[in-house]
Amino acid sequence: MVAQLVRLKLTLLLNGYRRSVWQTVGVVLGSLYALSVVALLVVGAVALGTTDPGTAGPVLVLGGAVLVLGWLVIPVFAYGVDATLDPHRFVTYPIPRRRLLAGLAAGGVVSVPGIATALAVLGVTLAWWRSPAAVVAALVGAVGALALCVIGSRALTTVLAPLLESRRSREVLTIVAFVPIMLAGPAIGWFSRRLGEGATDAGAVRRLLADLADVVGWTPLGAPWGVPAAVADDSWGVAAGRLVVLLATLVLAWWVWDRALARTLETPAEGGSKGARGKGLGWFDRFPATPTGAVAARAMTYWLRDPRYSASIAIIPLLPVVLAFAGQGSGGGPGMNVMLVLAPVTAWVLGFTISNDIAYDHTAFALHVATGTTGRTDRWGRALPVLVAGTPLVALFAVLSAGLTGRWSDLPALLGLSLGTLVLSTGVSSAVSAHWLYPVPKPGESPFKQPQGAIGATMVAQGVAGLATFVLALPTLALALVAILLPSPLLGWVTLVVGPGLGVLVLVLGVRWGARRYDQRAPELLQRVLSYA
Repeated sequence: MVAQLVRLKLTLLLNGYRRSVWQTVGVVLGSLYALSVVALLVVGAVALGTTDPGTAGPVLVLGGAVLVLGWLVIPVFAYGVDATLDPHRFVTYPIPRRRLLAGLAAGGVVSVPGIATALAVLGVTLAWWRSPAAVVAALVGAVGALALCVIGSRALTTVLAPLLESRRSREVLTIVAFVPIMLAGPAIGWFSRRLGEGATDAGAVRRLLADLADVVGWTPLGAPWGVPAAVADDSWGVAAGRLVVLLATLVLAWWVWDRALARTLETPAEGGSKGARGKGLGWFDRFPATPTGAVAARAMTYWLRDPRYSASIAIIPLLPVVLAFAGQGSGGGPGMNVMLVLAPVTAWVLGFTISNDIAYDHTAFALHVATGTTGRTDRWGRALPVLVAGTPLVALFAVLSAGLTGRWSDLPALLGLSLGTLVLSTGVSSAVSAHWLYPVPKPGESPFKQPQGAIGATMVAQGVAGLATFVLALPTLALALVAILLPSPLLGWVTLVVGPGLGVLVLVLGVRWGARRYDQRAPELLQRVLSYA
């Protein structure tokens, strides 16, 4: 049964890659990237083996703990991304649960991340090449770590499945997921800088890492990596204790997964959900009672209630924090000038969000085609929410960045560049989204899910849109840079006039061109969207 499920997983995986040339290209590139990372880790492990165990042990324990933590946490936030061996599909088959568990566990390794992780944990054992006993212990720990990654992640997602299958819960998790993802890099940089400031010599840093690794090595996350470290240090009692922690964790995770899987198979979740009560018509009460207003109200509703949209804009409130960390990492003072890019980057992100809006409509786009919605109505209806919500936000970020850097004289240039970028980027997206479509997650799916054939098409469409926006924004960007670097207040006010003016021109032309393409290709666009179903 285990071999059968592994073959099934491998067949499904290969068949999925054969459906699209772009999917195959993406998989090849992803596999090469994963192999390159594994090769670097192996080379680094061999090099680390030339140092003393007091240095190699803490590094491997802390790094390995992060790997296990990633396997446990990421599937929760990316729930539903890989459902090739979804337990719900085996409800009608009389497969003994224990065999099904073993098959699902083995099948969990059959994927690009799984294979890369297996190669990495086995390759890292070479860090102990100078101690044969430590190599044997490292191999045992590597197998245990891989088992803990697969079994632990499956147990956690199966236990949380009733919660994760709720759309509202997934929406909340989607938003929450972006907080640690966006702040991880700045937080690591801040911690490293403070560590460097607080340590007077390399020995203090080593002692701090060793103390931290000693604690982590007794946790389920670090126990697999702490076993060979203890063996290399001739601490056999510590190694045995950490091995017991590892084995106990695996037994507990297996038991939890077994109980959760039994619940899933014996009492599968019922379809459907209770309708939520609402008052009024929401945004349809706030926008004009016109065709354009109706499209704008529907788009605004999607932006606030569909996690695929909200996940895209969830990074906006975190941008000031990330840039502030980056400025502090540059030593503060002049380094805080990086905050000046806050408003222009936000403007570009907001304008770019509608560059594939029709694909996100999915089958609901048929309503536009069936009702004869004109291209002009569709294009302006999708652009208005971005402009209405984005203009005050971009202006606020421009004022905030000028205040944090103390460069109030550059505020006119910042406003001109930022507002101009917002309007210009929206115009480019209005044109591009009527010509290029690429697959996106379907309604109700995880925003992190990578649709088949999406990698290459996404790169082409986003590359064209980004390049067109940059080229068209060059005059405004040049004026703003000269006004800020000279500095020249007069050129700053000129930028405030030229930037929005050029942006409005591009917006009008982009909407007109996009509307013309929409009117010509509406049935073809619908057919393209339906092909992604």
